[in-house]
Formats: sequence, C-alpha cells, structure tokens
Amino acid sequence: MGDCIFCKIVKKEIPSTMVYEDENVIAFRDIAPQAPCHVLVVPRQHVCDVHEIATEDSDIMADLFGAVKAVVAKECLAERGYRLVINSGDDGGQAVPHLHVHVIGKRKLSGTMG
Repeated sequence: MGDCIFCKIVKKEIPSTMVYEDENVIAFRDIAPQAPCHVLVVPRQHVCDVHEIATEDSDIMADLFGAVKAVVAKECLAERGYRLVINSGDDGGQAVPHLHVHVIGKRKLSGTMG
C-alpha cells in the first residue's frame, strides 16, 4: 500500500483537484480525462478491488455510491446523464490497484453496455 498512488492522494502527499471528500471517501478529477467531467471516487481505506470487499465491509460500497451521488449533484450531471465505471483486475482494465469509481459525463458518450 505504501506505493499506491491513490493512497498518496488520500494522504495529500500527491496534489489533486478535489471535488468531494468526507471521512470515508474522496473524489478528485482524473489527470487523463476521457470526457469534460471525469472524476474518480476512491475509498480512503485501501481496497484493491471489488473482490477484496468482505460482506461485513459492504458499507464501503454504500460510502462510494453516496459520494458518487454527491459528485453527480455537484457536477450537474443528473439531467443529461453520465456513466459509472468500475474496472477490476488487468483484464478489466484496472490501472491502479485501489478500488475506484469513474464518474464520466458532460458529453454524449459512445458505445453501450446493453
């Protein structure tokens, strides 16, 4: 965990453009945005991915999605829509091994998942 870039952002050892934070979660702008709004929502606690969350730790997901809702409101995304993405593992495209939700919006997004 010592070299996890998101843990360093959580500890404010690496600067970021903060969008939201509370006692359990932070949200900051992606440094390589895929749309005009691209925010990463990250638990303060280091969790590698969704599979690492035990049933008794399900509040982590509740905290993440509560923060997503706050980001969506702050960024005025609800009316036109937005995309949420959670990548998991190498094959899933997860670049940083710390659970995070991408909140992407403010433009028409191509491709559908079904």
